[in-house]
Amino acid sequence: MDSSALQLCSNLVPASYLMLGDDALKSVSNVIKDILDHQKLPTDGIDENLIQALLTQLSWLDSNNSLSVCGAGEREGRVFSKLVARRHFHLAHGVGRSGDVTAVQPKAAGSSIMNQLCTKLMLHIIQESGVRSAKSCIIVPMATGMTLMLTFLTLRSLRPKALYIIWPRIDQKSCFKSMISAGFIPLIVENKLEGDELRTDVEGIKGEIERVGADAILCIHTTTSCFAPRVPDRLEEIAKLCKEQNIPHIVNNAYGLQSSKCTHLLEQAARVGRVDAFVQSCDKNLMVPVGGAILASFDKSTNDDFLTKIAATYAGRASATPAIDLLITALELGVNGWKDLLRKRKANFIYLKEELKKVAAKHGEQVLETPHNPISMVMTLSTLIGSNEDQKSRVTELGSMLFTRKVSGARVVPIGAKKTIENFEFLGFGSHCNSYPHPYVTVAAAVGMTQGECDVIVKRIDKSFADLKKRLSRSPRDETAESSCKDAP
Repeated sequence: MDSSALQLCSNLVPASYLMLGDDALKSVSNVIKDILDHQKLPTDGIDENLIQALLTQLSWLDSNNSLSVCGAGEREGRVFSKLVARRHFHLAHGVGRSGDVTAVQPKAAGSSIMNQLCTKLMLHIIQESGVRSAKSCIIVPMATGMTLMLTFLTLRSLRPKALYIIWPRIDQKSCFKSMISAGFIPLIVENKLEGDELRTDVEGIKGEIERVGADAILCIHTTTSCFAPRVPDRLEEIAKLCKEQNIPHIVNNAYGLQSSKCTHLLEQAARVGRVDAFVQSCDKNLMVPVGGAILASFDKSTNDDFLTKIAATYAGRASATPAIDLLITALELGVNGWKDLLRKRKANFIYLKEELKKVAAKHGEQVLETPHNPISMVMTLSTLIGSNEDQKSRVTELGSMLFTRKVSGARVVPIGAKKTIENFEFLGFGSHCNSYPHPYVTVAAAVGMTQGECDVIVKRIDKSFADLKKRLSRSPRDETAESSCKDAP
């Protein structure tokens, strides 16, 4: 309803009431106009009812919601379930077209506006997070690993002779499988132990380039956010090397958008060298359901830029769900809401680490010094070490206890674990190197975590550790006697 329609109600209610109603309508309209005009995050988050009004009005622009539509094709935005239709705000056409995941659709002006607007808001979030020089981004309706694979497949057409991807080791399966699934051979560069930290072996990367030749290398695939004791790669040095050798540089920034240290590394790497694209997870950074990634670049969007080529590599239309979720979340947050989340995350990291140090000292363990990792931290489990077999079972038992006690996301890593992925065998899997000197548990202070959660995590780690050590301290005779008592009638 607009002002002219409201005037038709003058014979129904007093004019003074209509004036108040008209002011209310105009205030809602002005908020929506401001968003569409500036195409940036609002300074402060806006009310969910206004966001719903925006999405409802956008849905009216799609052909399937027209009162007079008569669809003659096989895909006309028909949705059987009213519950499903409401879940998607009646935006049923998805995004993109068969040749480009970012293309606008003639039958879906509203969905196309929604997707394009969301893309601009995501670029604004990336810039506000610290990557000020980022110039363009696209929303990919796949999680990080699949988005990396799509990126590598796009590079194939630009470097047809390339067979290899240089990859500083990180023990995370999806980023490794993204290279294998794209048809390339990973050249794994082991990390160097410096103090407690595992850091990039830049000389090892140079050695691989010399061994196979720059033309045979599709790209160097680096990582920012990761589980300690590994730390973000030396992006600046690698970016310089990529620029010198004319080798593309793809960065897995999975949950690095929430860390000022990770975003600073990206910004500096682009300033001094070459970064072709960087990928970040939607769910890990912006707290939306799993299923989307944001692919960003330091190049302006043109008809021939790298992100445009990646968008054109995607086959078919795509789900609009990630973009809808991101748009809603971004508008509810606003710039101040997003920055407040980042500030709280950083404070929680400091708090959690200090509290974990108290638990470590209590049990004769230590929290390792990994100052270059701004999200994850490590507590040793060295007092659990017995024989090699005992060490592994004891450490993994602690992990099982934590999971049973509803501590999700904590990772326990024994010494010398083995893992085979696509015929590649990793020794010491989980620790990012062949022989890390300690078994350990790692936890992360991620965006959205509360101080209360930090307290509960530390308390349950403390209790689980104490219970396990108490059980292990019993002699086999004690355990046999206890078992016999339980079995007695």
